[in-house]
Amino acid sequence: MKNSSVSRRNFLQTSAVATAATSAAYFPWSTPAFANDEANSRPRIGCIGVGSMGTGDARGHAQFGDIVAVCDVDSNHAARAQNDEKIGKGKADAYGDYRKVLERDDIDVVSVVTPDHWHVKIAIEALQAGKHVFCQKPLTLTLEENQLIRNACRKYSGQAFLVGTQQRSTKDKFLRAVNMVRKGLLGDIKKVTVGINGSPTGGPFPVAEVPENLDWNMWQGQASAVDYRQKRCHYQFRWWYEYSGGKFTDWGAHHVDITMWALGQNGEGQGPIEIDGTDSKHPVEYKDGYTTVDDCYNTSHDFSVINTFANGTVMDVTSRGDNGITFEGTKGRIFVNRGKIVGKPIEENWDKDQFGEEQLVELYKGKPAEGHKNNFYRCIAEGGLTVSDVFSHVQAMSACHLSAIAARLGRSIKWDPKTEQIIGDDQAASFVARDRREGFDIPRV
Repeated sequence: MKNSSVSRRNFLQTSAVATAATSAAYFPWSTPAFANDEANSRPRIGCIGVGSMGTGDARGHAQFGDIVAVCDVDSNHAARAQNDEKIGKGKADAYGDYRKVLERDDIDVVSVVTPDHWHVKIAIEALQAGKHVFCQKPLTLTLEENQLIRNACRKYSGQAFLVGTQQRSTKDKFLRAVNMVRKGLLGDIKKVTVGINGSPTGGPFPVAEVPENLDWNMWQGQASAVDYRQKRCHYQFRWWYEYSGGKFTDWGAHHVDITMWALGQNGEGQGPIEIDGTDSKHPVEYKDGYTTVDDCYNTSHDFSVINTFANGTVMDVTSRGDNGITFEGTKGRIFVNRGKIVGKPIEENWDKDQFGEEQLVELYKGKPAEGHKNNFYRCIAEGGLTVSDVFSHVQAMSACHLSAIAARLGRSIKWDPKTEQIIGDDQAASFVARDRREGFDIPRV
């Protein structure tokens, strides 16, 4: 390994210790020291996936280090990021194959902001290559992938991993709601309504010629090879079960995640025991859980999937009503989304003596409350789990994937959260994993 890389890694491991002698209890990541240090001390970052969301994430990472490589199967995206004054600054190398980024031993941090069906494969290979990993939500495509990425993070526990569920870092809204529920201020929670909206409908979409700037084979990855349709690609991939889970994993990765954190149901062996997808509709005809056409958006646009936990609490994951989370307890109820947190307990400040720095540090696993990526780079330097760690996130993803499976089949399924198995339903259990195209398998570590 190059001397500059050794220097950076030593810096990443010791910077917090050096700072502790001259500052208060915590390293001031709101004005990150990495960014102002000499070039061979700043972390070097490779950004894999630099489309719309990837551009925003890359600009965020650039506050903490130097982006030396960008990668995208769409060469237009890669070129734009390479020359973006807040990303590559005309100096970063541009690639079409993510493996070129992972091969570089001068890269410390990898940001994975690809379509969902690529997340786990790239993330595990990045861990194997010795990188710290930021990966956008939803982290996984299937229940099997939950186990694969969790096992990898156990093996490579010395590397920081942050999932891009930024709501976990929203102090004045989501963290306040989580704290209020966890402290029992609303009483026993009987029902949570998780409003995530429905997927858009659309199609049939025509077959089109693959753009010269797009490596369509690489974009498809583990999914079955199909004809190119413009509405299958880039942002619209979300509305095809082949690549994502529709709103169940799009907004569900945010709101279900917050809900299960608040309920204390995001530890291993926890989660719902029954998931009822009877009240679910899809924009195209389904048979045995699979669409009968391949030219239309196919994820559910209208649903109310009831997740029941062992203690009797009900979580309604629904497309109906407002986007946000309603917690209903025996003492009170609150509603929270990205725009507001409301309800009598909020208006009357029921938590005035139980929501402050101490509670925030508790929610941040002993770290100070700060921005999402600030926390990531702090954990790179100091160690410890990030505020949105893989182990708790995959528990929420299990509920999201189970909700999608129940909706696709249009019935209730039973789940054993301890063994992580669907009970007594072979057809539903067949959705736990999926066949992957040859050459695109995911490492098992």
